[in-house]
Amino acid sequence: MATEPPSSLSYRTTGSTCLHPLSQLLGIPLDQVNFVACQLVALFAAFWFRIYLSPGKTSPEARHAFATIFGIYFVIFCFGWYSVHLFVLVLMCYGIMVTASISNIHRYSFFVAMGYLTICHISRIYIFHYGILTTDFSGPLMIVTQKITTLAFQIHDGLGQRAEDLSAEQHRLAVKVKPSFLEYLSYLLNFMSVIAGPCNNFKDYIAFIEGRHTHMKLLEVNWKQKDFHSLPEPSPTGAVIRKLCMTLVSLLLFLTLTKTFPVTCLVDDWFVHKANFPTRLCYLYVVMQASKPKYYFAWTLADAVNNAAGFGFSGVDKNGNFCWDLLSNLNIWKIETATSFKMYLENWNIQTATWLKRVCYERVPWYPTVLTFILSALWHGVYPGYYFTFLTGTLVTLAARTVRNNYRHYFLSSKALKFVYDLVTWAVTQLAVSYTVAPFVMLAVEPTISLYKSMYFYLHIVSLLIILFLPVRPQAHIQRWPQTLNSVKKKTD
Repeated sequence: MATEPPSSLSYRTTGSTCLHPLSQLLGIPLDQVNFVACQLVALFAAFWFRIYLSPGKTSPEARHAFATIFGIYFVIFCFGWYSVHLFVLVLMCYGIMVTASISNIHRYSFFVAMGYLTICHISRIYIFHYGILTTDFSGPLMIVTQKITTLAFQIHDGLGQRAEDLSAEQHRLAVKVKPSFLEYLSYLLNFMSVIAGPCNNFKDYIAFIEGRHTHMKLLEVNWKQKDFHSLPEPSPTGAVIRKLCMTLVSLLLFLTLTKTFPVTCLVDDWFVHKANFPTRLCYLYVVMQASKPKYYFAWTLADAVNNAAGFGFSGVDKNGNFCWDLLSNLNIWKIETATSFKMYLENWNIQTATWLKRVCYERVPWYPTVLTFILSALWHGVYPGYYFTFLTGTLVTLAARTVRNNYRHYFLSSKALKFVYDLVTWAVTQLAVSYTVAPFVMLAVEPTISLYKSMYFYLHIVSLLIILFLPVRPQAHIQRWPQTLNSVKKKTD
């Protein structure tokens, strides 16, 4: 395997090989070329879908059928026979939805979907050479798992729970009629989200297919207070263009910055043994920044595809502008300007965080934070690097919250002090995130330990010292600064 030419790596895929010449020309693995090709075709198909298969011209059944057939084709094109895993999971969980009792439908769906996903993670990574030379089909499987469990819990809420036992959000999203087979397939396998997501709610999706999506969102706010006298027809074109521009910038950064600063730099002899500590710290930040554009590209393009089809409208902002961020998976500006670990996490992989909250954090009676962490780790996969990141992230989150509660109020007395505080916390947050997420990108144990040794485990040590020796401010004292209190409560609610 080690003697194979580099070009053969891009050819090792279970999906279509018709774009292999383009893959060789660009020097990009074939499965990544297939992914981008499918998403670009999906973008044009989404525009066509919105214009020529609009709800006013086409029945919901025809829209469901088109979205499903195209989605299945994209999966087969990208993953070949590996797509069988996706179809098997979908059919198994549809059988559960039809046959299981309402009191257990969410439990059975959850354990079957998560169990199958975990088995696939293990087999792909540890049986098939650590996942390096096999097509990564886990992405669509992870998205489908989110949707299956989301729908199962919402059916349970709608048919098996009393309204007074549900939160306002659970009541709003509850599904009171089981979907038909076509609706089920369309929700899980539609071409807009089957490859890169994001997860969405069943009621929102059905409203979109039936042409009620934008009007439903407008009715959730009092649109007459926004200077509209009748229900407007928001166009997604402006939002799509903005997101495509961001996608293009992300792609250019990926093709330049990411290749210039690969993550393998962090285990080079120069970095580990020769560079001084400040240099290592700065270089780690640069390398981790260089690893972000591929996520920005994939998630922003997926958001644009959904918007192009007319899905993703979230309402009207305070200035009367239409918002198309219902399905947005990240807020790049808030990520890059985050002044706290919490703010960073709240704007990264937003839909996954929402899913974890809805199926785990709000549901479990004991230890919600710990169980949510475990579910997040299992859902992401079984690479050891993921668990290093989550464990380090837990320490950093607790330490950052303690420091914020003890010292932030001292810097709120003037704008100058607040500016200094924000500047320092921005720098600390960005460096801390880089240190924390490095194992997530490196994946394996040995490079992770090598990196942390070269960094003297400094953030682990500092975080532990803060947690152990810095006193936690009493609740009554914190209430003098309501913004801080609300920030803390948001994290724990």
